[in-house]
Amino acid sequence: MSHQEFDSEGTLNNSRSQLASGLTESLCTFDSEKVVQEYLQQSVVKGVDDHLVEFSEALRTVAKALRRVAEGKASAKAEAAEWKRKYELERTRNLQQEHKRLPSPEGYYDCKGKKTENLTDQCSLESLANDKSEKCCGRDGICSHEVLRDGETDSDSKMIHSRMRRKASFRLSWGCNGSGQHKHDIVSFERGNITTAVRSSKQISLRWESQPQVVLILTKPNSTTVRILCAEMVRWLKDQKKINIIVEPRVRSELLTESSYFNFVQTWEDDKEILLLHTKIDLVVTLGGDGTVLWAASMFKGPVPPVVPFSLGSLGFMTPFHSENYREYLDAILRGPISITLRHRLQCFVIRDGAKDELETEEPILVLNEVTIDRGISSYLTNLECYCDSSFVTCVQGDGLIISTTSGSTAYSLAAGGSMVPGILFTPICPHSLSFRPLILPEHVTLRVQVPFNSRGHAWASFDGKDRKQLAAGDALVCSMAPWPVPTACQVDSTTDFLRSIHEGLHWNLRKPQLFDGPRES
Repeated sequence: MSHQEFDSEGTLNNSRSQLASGLTESLCTFDSEKVVQEYLQQSVVKGVDDHLVEFSEALRTVAKALRRVAEGKASAKAEAAEWKRKYELERTRNLQQEHKRLPSPEGYYDCKGKKTENLTDQCSLESLANDKSEKCCGRDGICSHEVLRDGETDSDSKMIHSRMRRKASFRLSWGCNGSGQHKHDIVSFERGNITTAVRSSKQISLRWESQPQVVLILTKPNSTTVRILCAEMVRWLKDQKKINIIVEPRVRSELLTESSYFNFVQTWEDDKEILLLHTKIDLVVTLGGDGTVLWAASMFKGPVPPVVPFSLGSLGFMTPFHSENYREYLDAILRGPISITLRHRLQCFVIRDGAKDELETEEPILVLNEVTIDRGISSYLTNLECYCDSSFVTCVQGDGLIISTTSGSTAYSLAAGGSMVPGILFTPICPHSLSFRPLILPEHVTLRVQVPFNSRGHAWASFDGKDRKQLAAGDALVCSMAPWPVPTACQVDSTTDFLRSIHEGLHWNLRKPQLFDGPRES
């Protein structure tokens, strides 16, 4: 090896020695720098998590804004549908005034004079503006052109043929003893079909403009007492009042088993005929308890005729009439005027998560008492987001929620701690918060209860204790006041009947009086 090569190799070795010395020094400070790097990495991860949380909250805000826009669109479409319905009612009324008298023999007849045998036969209308070929709305709406006749016997056939009856009509007035004025802006009715916009704070009186001719009698099943009373009432109404009677198929079979005399009693065959009952019934009589009144209300998906509830059950909040005096009560009611209570119902829609828009709903459900949303068999608490007119109300965590009407305020809602007041009652069931108390909402609001996507389990909704439906994550239930109340007859007036029901039914504030055994204050 030459001298030059030695120098080169020595220089290279020297450089390697210096590099090794530098690495040794850097290794001495490695422990402290490692701590700094770990801290910096933790800070970055934490910052990323914070950004994800903020982004998630932003997405929730956007989702809520989109939902409010959709609900506003649904509200506008619902309002347009209501105006369309009012237009159809007004049009039907105008056509009805131009067809005041239609000759017909005994029984049910269509507008062309053809006799029909059961309630499903459809009538037809002759349009003055067109070629007189337009069919009436018997299947899809309210048909006001059915002509009802008194029952005919051999002895009075000539007198009966000289008379002709339509569906009985009446007029409502506000104030004591019916002395008030008719309120077209609150309640409207077309040939006995009542629709309401808001609750009236005054007593309501009903005065017949034409005599009732057709009565529907609904009875509590599996009761010998009710069966005997029903037979007596049917016989009395037919013989003494010349009233046509319609009953359930089950009741008609029971009456015919007792005697062939009851062949005149009419009934229906399928659900399509039930949808047309409101076009033919002048009055509904219920024999049973509050459950029978609920059953009567559930049969009418639209307008409801006046209901006369007789008490034959274990509870009597909505049944002020005593069955032993039914002749006196019915005689006074058929003459009129009578005081009535307009019992408002809730109209409920279930909107599934897979629906394309807010208008893609299931069939509406009408309830007279309450809607209950609970956790079913799940062990998890219910998790429900609640909105009132698109404004967020609260998140319900507990066993469930009760949305009650005024009539239902003395039922499940009262047992859960709710109040007895007019309005929509928002009552939690065993909430997971001691500050969550029942809330009273005005009847004109629209409530929306939705199962959020982060809910641990499903919820279940029941309507007046039946028609149970499952609500999965993303599903919603929308409730608002239905335009068709249930008019129930009062024994005295709505206030007196209500106070009687809570005293006798609830034994409200019933206690022994305080004894006096000392001197009086001077």
